Amino acid sequence: MTLESFKKDLEFDESRVRTKVILETSFSKEIRILLSKGQIMKEHKTPFPIIIHILEGEIMLGVKGINHVMKSGDIITLEGDVPHDLTAKENSIARLSLSKHDKVERLKDLIEQ
Repeated sequence: MTLESFKKDLEFDESRVRTKVILETSFSKEIRILLSKGQIMKEHKTPFPIIIHILEGEIMLGVKGINHVMKSGDIITLEGDVPHDLTAKENSIARLSLSKHDKVERLKDLIEQ
């Protein structure tokens, strides 16, 4: 058993999106994404299905060119190979569930670009 918190040691950074692997299980990687107001994760896609859960704040999620407002408590699933982008409307905490087969480095590379 592992007990962790998505809300522990929050450090928003206005210069870049912050990510942290909170848990790695036998079937998924649970990642915290901290987005400061106005920050953008440009359009990208994943090879495997994902789940995005907004824990706090509000983001605009673009999926195939259509924008969806996601607020605290909202959760969405996306199949693999679906282009999407995120824009923080306010400081936000998002939970990203990745397949165990996906690579966290891919996410870090996206943020660094």
